[in-house]
Amino acid sequence: MKITPKRAQEIIQVLDGIKEACFKQGKEEYLYPFAEWEQKREQVKQRLRNLPDYLEQAADIIIVTRPKAGKPKKLNVVKRTTLFLFTRLMCKSNRDIEDLLVLCRPLFEFEASYKYVERLYSDQEVKVVLYNLFVLLLREEGVSGDLSGDGTGYSLSVTKHYRTDDSKKGYVYVFRVIDIDTGLYVACGYSTKSEMDAFQKAMQMLTEFGIPVDSMSLDKYYSSRKVIRLFDDETMLYLIPKKNLATIGADWAPILRRMQDDPFLFLKGYYLRNLSESGFSADKRRFGGVVRQKRDDRRETALFSIAFLHNMFTVRVRPE
Repeated sequence: MKITPKRAQEIIQVLDGIKEACFKQGKEEYLYPFAEWEQKREQVKQRLRNLPDYLEQAADIIIVTRPKAGKPKKLNVVKRTTLFLFTRLMCKSNRDIEDLLVLCRPLFEFEASYKYVERLYSDQEVKVVLYNLFVLLLREEGVSGDLSGDGTGYSLSVTKHYRTDDSKKGYVYVFRVIDIDTGLYVACGYSTKSEMDAFQKAMQMLTEFGIPVDSMSLDKYYSSRKVIRLFDDETMLYLIPKKNLATIGADWAPILRRMQDDPFLFLKGYYLRNLSESGFSADKRRFGGVVRQKRDDRRETALFSIAFLHNMFTVRVRPE
């Protein structure tokens, strides 16, 4: 049966009915498997134990050439990256980190000023090591190919909150692609312009990593033919068109047919994108929802580090 715009509207109405009946937030009750979660927490401990080895591997991959003139770095790249990750994990100001380093001198065996800490965000060697760490952890953990993606904003001021501020001004945007099976971020994009610009950059990273995309769940905001064409024909897209869809074409037809054949199963796949929202919520509680850096390149480094730290600490348990 050919799917017409009228038929597409009927399918969307059916989805709305199923959504209200079966997928309304808070309607389904289940017992969260806390025992399994505690068992899987061991994965986090093992990642933390392996982090020094990952750091050494990530640093050994890069080749650094420095001019003969000039003052040598106070700390090697492994120690600088360790200090940077410690700073991000503490979620404190640079001055607080300066004080903490004095307190923890027996552990770190060095001290650093708040200006030194801030300059780590634009340190090219630290950025490369951080990127390598991200890739090494993904290789170690594995990626399923069943993905979800969503965007959010990070405030530049402590007085603003992205979810409740309708103006959406005074934010920087990030889009992260998350693996459904493991809960790991596999790609991310950053933008000062819009979530869509951040999305395009995340898709570019996904391509650079060569990660196969078997399925992808996206919010209605990304419901456009331009987005659909970014994926192969074999990719199962869970994407709902906007209600003003006027023409179907070859792009929307396969998606609408899957909606028509099994609306419940389609919505079940579509709502896997909630994992992205849960990830954002957990990240902002743990690492903060405010970007304190003033320079654009430093903001990007700060947000990329959150993606890596999320992967270090995430535990994925799928309730029945």
